[in-house]
Amino acid sequence: MRLSFHGADRDVTGSCHLVECAGRRFLIDCGLYQGSREIAEENAGDFGFDPASVDFVLLTHAHLDHCGRLPLLTKRGFRGEIIATMATNELARLVMLDVARLQEEEHRPRHGRDNKPGEPLFTVADTLKSLESFKRSARYGEPIDLAQGTRATFVDAGHILGSASILLELTEAGRTLRLLFSGDLGNAGDLLLLTPGPPPHADVVVIETTYGDRSHKPMDASIHELYGAISDTLSRGGNVIIPTFALERAQELLFVIKQGIEKNRLIPSMQVFLDSPMAISATEIFARHLESLQPEAARLFREGGDPLVVSGLHFTRERTESVALNDVRGGAIIMAGAGMATGGRVRHHLKHNIWRGECSVIFVGFAAKGTLARQIIDGQNPVHILGEDIPVRARIHTINGFSAHADQAELLKWHGCTGAARTFLTHGEEDAMRSFASRLGTKTNIQMPALNQSFDI
Repeated sequence: MRLSFHGADRDVTGSCHLVECAGRRFLIDCGLYQGSREIAEENAGDFGFDPASVDFVLLTHAHLDHCGRLPLLTKRGFRGEIIATMATNELARLVMLDVARLQEEEHRPRHGRDNKPGEPLFTVADTLKSLESFKRSARYGEPIDLAQGTRATFVDAGHILGSASILLELTEAGRTLRLLFSGDLGNAGDLLLLTPGPPPHADVVVIETTYGDRSHKPMDASIHELYGAISDTLSRGGNVIIPTFALERAQELLFVIKQGIEKNRLIPSMQVFLDSPMAISATEIFARHLESLQPEAARLFREGGDPLVVSGLHFTRERTESVALNDVRGGAIIMAGAGMATGGRVRHHLKHNIWRGECSVIFVGFAAKGTLARQIIDGQNPVHILGEDIPVRARIHTINGFSAHADQAELLKWHGCTGAARTFLTHGEEDAMRSFASRLGTKTNIQMPALNQSFDI
C-alpha cells in the first residue's frame, strides 16, 4: 500500500492524493492550483502519475481547488469512475463547466491580434467527457465496494453542500488498513449546513490544516461586524463589494443579510446584487438537498419560503447586467466571484470601487498567498487589477468568522476522535501546519509531505 501527494502539499490549493492498493489506484480529489500566475502555470504541468492508470476518483467536494483538474485528467487519459455525493455531482458540474468556459474565453483570439493565444488547459468538450465518469452517487455513512479488498465510506464534512470526509478500508496480503481523508472540514458555527459529526476510527489520517494556526471569531460577533461594515458604508454613500465563493459562502451571506433586514439591523431599501451565474445556480441546488441543512433553513424551504431570498435582491446572470453595475455609485451590496479575487467579475467591481473612499471591500473567506485578495488584505497599495495600478482608498474589512473551514480547535477535536497512529498534514500554508503539528502532541506520527512525495502505509 502506498500513498502519494500531488497537490495542496504545504500549500492551500490543488488537492490531489493517490492511493495504491492491490493493483488498483484511487485518487482523492483533483483540484486546480489558485493564486499567482506562476502557481496557475503548474496546472498545465505533469500530474506526477499517469492519469490513464487511475481506476477511481473519490471527490470530497465541488470546490475548484478539489475538482477543477478533473477535465484535464480525462483529457490526458483517465477512463475510470468518479464517485461523489449527489449534491457534489450537481455542484461539480457547475464549477467545471464554468472554469472551462473561462478557459476558452481567455484563449479566444481577439480583434487586432495576428496569432491565436495559447491553448486552454481544457475545453467544455473535455469537461462534458469527464462528467460521463460520474456514474454513481455516494450516500453518507453507506460503504461502497470499489474493488476486491477496498471500500469507501463518505461522511458529512459540513464544509459546503455535499462535502465529505472519505474513509478507505484497504486490504492487501492479508493486512487491512483504515485510511481517512478529512477533505475540507466545516466550521461548527455554520448557519446553513449541519455541523460535521465525529469521524470514524482510522489508522492513518490525511487532514487539512487551512486554519491550523488560529481560532475563528464567534459567529455572532462576525455577523455584528458585517452588519456594522455594511451600514457604515451605505451611510457614506458607497457600495459594499464582497468577493464571494459561489458555493456555500454566497448562500450563507444571503441568509445573514435577510435576517439583518428582518430584524431591522440593516436597511431594507438597499440593493443586493448576486453577480455570479454559478452562485445563482448553486443557490437553486440548495433547495433540493434539505437533508444537509440546519433545521430552521430546511423548515423554511419545506413551508414554501426561501431563506436565501433577500428584499432588494437582483440576480445578474448576463454579462451586460454585470457591466451595468459600474453605474451604481452607492447604496448597494455587490457579491461576486472569485472569492480570492483571482478572476471573475469581482475584479471589475474592485476596479470601479476600491479607489473610492466611500466604499468598502469585505473579505469573508481564506485568501491564499499570491492572490489579489491577499494583496489587498496585507495592505498593498496600489494593487494591479485588469492591467492597471489602482489606489486603495476603500475601507478593507476581513471577517474570518464566516469561514467554511474548521479552526485549530475544531481540527484538533476532529483528529482526536480518529485515534490515528499516523497523520499527514495537507492543504495549509507551512506555518499553519507547523503550528497545528505542535498541538497534536506525540500520540501520532506526523508528516508534512512535499509535492509528489510518496510513502508506504
